[in-house]
Amino acid sequence: MATATATMPAPGTLLSPDATTQVRTRMLAIDALRGLVMLFMLVDHVRETFFLHVQVGDPMDPLNTPPELFFTRISSMVCAPVFVFLTGLSAWLYGQSHSRSEVSTFLLKRGLFLVFLELTLVNFAWNATFVPPTLWLQVIWAIGLSMIILAALIHMPRVALAVLGFVIVVGHNLLDGIVLTADSPFFEIWSILHQRSFIEITEYTRVRTTYPILPWIGVIALGYCAGPWFARHSDPSQRARRLVTWGVGLLVGFVLIRYLNVYGDKQWSSMDDGIRTLMSFMSLTKYPPSLLFLMPTIGVGLLFLAWFQQLEGRPVLKVLGLYGGAPMFFYVVHLLVLKALYLIAVQIWGLNQGSYYGFNNLSGIWLWAVLLSAALYFPTSWFAQLKQRRRDIAWLKYF
Repeated sequence: MATATATMPAPGTLLSPDATTQVRTRMLAIDALRGLVMLFMLVDHVRETFFLHVQVGDPMDPLNTPPELFFTRISSMVCAPVFVFLTGLSAWLYGQSHSRSEVSTFLLKRGLFLVFLELTLVNFAWNATFVPPTLWLQVIWAIGLSMIILAALIHMPRVALAVLGFVIVVGHNLLDGIVLTADSPFFEIWSILHQRSFIEITEYTRVRTTYPILPWIGVIALGYCAGPWFARHSDPSQRARRLVTWGVGLLVGFVLIRYLNVYGDKQWSSMDDGIRTLMSFMSLTKYPPSLLFLMPTIGVGLLFLAWFQQLEGRPVLKVLGLYGGAPMFFYVVHLLVLKALYLIAVQIWGLNQGSYYGFNNLSGIWLWAVLLSAALYFPTSWFAQLKQRRRDIAWLKYF
C-alpha cells in the first residue's frame, strides 16, 4: 500500500507552475483511486462483521447466493488488484527522485514491515488475540511479499519485467492443476505461491494462505512498468489515452475470453434467468486471482484513474485522496473499530447476531459503511496531513 505522496520531487527541485500542477493532479488521482477502493473494502468488511448470520457458504456462488449479496460482494473485487497495481506504480514514481538501489531498499523494508504487521496487529484486529489458532495470511501479507520480490525484480530491464509480469498474470492458471498435499516437501512453498491451504505450524497454531502470491507478483510488476506513463514531464492527454485504451481493452478482452469459456477461470453456465446467468458469468476466482478476475478489475481501475485526472480541483477528489493518502492507517484503524464494535455488542447482547446488532438486509450494511467512512474520515485526514507535514519522521512513510 505504498502511497503516491512519497513520489513528489526531491527538495530543492524547481518546477514550473504548470509542471507543479501536473504533478499534484496525477498524484491526487492515484491517491483518490486508492481511497475509493478503500471505501469499497470497508463495505465488504462491514458485511463480513455484521451479516454473517444470513450469509451463504460462498457469497460468489451464483446458485445459492441472493443477487443483492452477490453484487455487494462483487463491488469489492477491485480492491486488491488496484492496491497491488498502484503499489508497483508508486514504487516507480518513488524512483523519480531516488536511485534504483534506494527504491529497492525501500521496497524491501516496507515489504518486511507489512509482513510483520500482518502477522501481528492485523491478525489481532481480525481475531482479537495475538496468538490465534489460525493466522490469516491475507492482502497485507501478499502486498508485503510482492514488494520484497519487486525489490529484486526492478533491477531487470523494464521490457523484461513487463514480459515477466504478463506471463505470470496470463499464464499462472495453467498451474491450477498442480495440487500438493501436506506430505509433499514443496507443500509449504507452493501454498504460499499458488495453492490456498492450511499449513500446520504447531499442534495449536496453523496459517491459512488466503492470498497465494504468485499472481500478485505479476500485477505489481505490471504496475511498476506502467510508471513511465506518469513520469514528471509526461503528456497528460497521452496518459489519459493510454489508460482508457488499456482499460477498455482489458474489459473487452475479459468479455471475449470469458464468453469462450475455455481458459482463465472456472466455467460459467446459463441459468434459469438472466440475473443468475450474469452472476455465473461474473463468478470469478480471487484466491488466487485468476486471469479473468484481474482483467476487469484492473481495467476498471485504469478507467477510474483516467477519469480522476479530469476532476482536478473537485472536492470529491480531495476527499478520496485523503482516504488514499494514509491507506495503511485507515486499514488498521477500520479493522480495530469493527472488531471493537462487534465485541462490545457481544458483551451487551451475547451471541445472537441479527436480533440486535446484525443487519437483516444489505441496505443496513451500506448505510453503516457510509456512517463509518464519515467517522473515520477525521482521523485518517489528520494522519494523512501529518505525513505531509512531517516528512522528517521516517516511519510515517510506511503507513
